[in-house]
Amino acid sequence: MAAAGIAPVMPTSTVENYLKSILIEQEERSTERVSTGSLAAALDVAPGTVTAMMKTLAQSELVSYEPYSGVRLTHAGRRLALHVLRRHRLVELFLVQVMKMDWSEVHGEAERLEHVVSDALIDRMDEMLGYPVTDPHGDPIPDARGEVEEADLADLLFCPIGERLRVARVLDQQPEFLQFLEREGLRPGVVVDVASRNEAADTVELRLEGRTFNLGFRAASKVLVAPLAPSLVDSGH
Repeated sequence: MAAAGIAPVMPTSTVENYLKSILIEQEERSTERVSTGSLAAALDVAPGTVTAMMKTLAQSELVSYEPYSGVRLTHAGRRLALHVLRRHRLVELFLVQVMKMDWSEVHGEAERLEHVVSDALIDRMDEMLGYPVTDPHGDPIPDARGEVEEADLADLLFCPIGERLRVARVLDQQPEFLQFLEREGLRPGVVVDVASRNEAADTVELRLEGRTFNLGFRAASKVLVAPLAPSLVDSGH
């Protein structure tokens, strides 16, 4: 409930985008509070605009905002953010699997559709897709209760060397980066291993499908991997 005398903020698309961005920043940075500077960069708006919105959202008790310390979602704010994130990631997966769009072009479409599709349509998409737990980029999809199945993943900078691993998630979803990964064959689900790391050159040498190639440290930090299931290791896949 908002404080007495203060009108609650209606969940407009702008409000939903702010809450979703706070949630993503909290999870990706493993931090309780997110700086207004980080949000401004993520949303491509002026820091002053973020500060004004945080004060408004704090009045409606969707966030807890402390100047110079940052912002965190309240229980109500997190619940709404998860609701929007679920819509976004299910729409992305639907566009890739059903509409056959490329994974590098669905983010912008999902940004627009996440605010207008009905709950009934989202639930139907979820059922049609087989109740998936990740989207095309490997990001976890919150379920209908707002629960998220988080996996313990390492990036290509810090994963074991010489161990066969499965690409599980891609953190950077800019079209140019996804298209680059597509050309290299680095999509969620493929098996890869790190042959070596060159600190002087800031490169990681990868083995994938019988070939080797180098990936820069910055790009490698955005590709998350998981151990292979025992059955896949035993079968040599």
